[in-house]
Amino acid sequence: MTVAASVNPLLSLDYVPALESIGDDYYDVVAAAEFPQHLLRFRNDDLLRQIGLDPAQVSDDHFVEAFGQFQERSPLLALRYHGYQFGAYNAFLGDGRGFLYGQVRGGDGQLYDFGTKGSGTTPYSRGGDGRLTLKGGVREVLAAEALHALGVKTSRTLSLIETGESLWRGDEPSPARSSVMVRFSRSHIRFGTFERLDYLERPDLIQRLLDHVIETYYPESRLFTDPVERYSHFYAELVERVAQLVAQWMSVGFCHAVLNTDNMSITGESFDYGPYAFIDAYDPSFTAAYFDYGGRYSYRNQPAACEWNLRLLQKPLKRIMDAAALEAGLATYIDHYERYYRQRLLAKLGFESLPNDLGQDLVKQTIELLSQVQVSYHAFFLELARQFSVDWAEGAEQIFGTTFQASDAGAQGRLDQWRQLYQRALQTQSSSALAAMSARLRRTNPETVLLRPEIEAVWEAIVAENDWQPFHQLVQRVQAPFLA
Repeated sequence: MTVAASVNPLLSLDYVPALESIGDDYYDVVAAAEFPQHLLRFRNDDLLRQIGLDPAQVSDDHFVEAFGQFQERSPLLALRYHGYQFGAYNAFLGDGRGFLYGQVRGGDGQLYDFGTKGSGTTPYSRGGDGRLTLKGGVREVLAAEALHALGVKTSRTLSLIETGESLWRGDEPSPARSSVMVRFSRSHIRFGTFERLDYLERPDLIQRLLDHVIETYYPESRLFTDPVERYSHFYAELVERVAQLVAQWMSVGFCHAVLNTDNMSITGESFDYGPYAFIDAYDPSFTAAYFDYGGRYSYRNQPAACEWNLRLLQKPLKRIMDAAALEAGLATYIDHYERYYRQRLLAKLGFESLPNDLGQDLVKQTIELLSQVQVSYHAFFLELARQFSVDWAEGAEQIFGTTFQASDAGAQGRLDQWRQLYQRALQTQSSSALAAMSARLRRTNPETVLLRPEIEAVWEAIVAENDWQPFHQLVQRVQAPFLA
């Protein structure tokens, strides 16, 4: 895209020094690397509109200047944080290959961060090169766009630029191509940001940071004038946000794979997509990271892992908060998670609502069926959307009448049992509610799912022919994944 404009709109945004304003105890000022090449591989025009820019007025060269050459932006802030990694505390973390580029307000009035990945070494690189492989950048673009389209609260990618260096990695064929990415998220602040301050025994800095978080990201909490009530409300809302996020992951069949506390956002937003994967068959023990030998962050363990991370966050918060209030907030986690998960599963089954007991039974039997019958998790719901008929309320035998034939008698029995329960649920619906189910099924269950073979296919085209068309086509498909 060529735009005849002398002023770069990305550099002329009204950047807000929100984090910078609370002091330099939370970050180091760093410099960006200089790269030998700048090839824009992805730009997110949807996000440009969100921050008030007309994509037609933003050229590819503008992206390169701002997010590849990092012209005219200072200071660049590498945040300091610690974290529990696979259960062990690590005090040697921090932004090792990225920095906070800037913060801007969107059209909705909310503050958003531009955070880099692969932009060079910082004081926290720990001997690393501070770079991002091109494949890692491609995978993160796809993950973020897919999750966003599926209704998951997630960071997104603003740009991906190939930078012309050769990188050596143990988990990718090397030399690997390099890239720098800009992530668009609600906040750069992590659970681990608070854990570092606890490690340093600085309750004053914890309080200053928490006040900033509440003022910036928790508008309902800041209405409380009493600090005890304000902090308690914040933590309770964070617990609910995290529970809702995990329910979103679980319902779309997503396994994040590295749920360390330094990968937990204080706003309850999903981010940092390394060895993630979407499940194919329903396998609760599925683990996306090859190095997660014990399955700590397996698909089924995600709800418990995030609850544990919330409990770990209590340690720094206890320096300024009441312990009983923290426990009261965390005690709501399971109920929130189960409620949000049930809502999302019922929507995937076509229902806006069902009586509680019936809804719980239907969700439970659906998951049991998927775990026992060899069928793709996503194909099950997609076929439900394709085949659904209001006539199913009149006869259970019509439900899934043309597919999912059982391979054994036991499976057939389980499917018949599920059909009977699904028909009973349909019979609770009014005629108008039944009529609305087909549209709900089609806007809830994706036709395009970002499975590993899809990602590897687009990457193979890039490696073999430097052909980016399959990648851009897949991006478009995951951005609009539902049946027409």
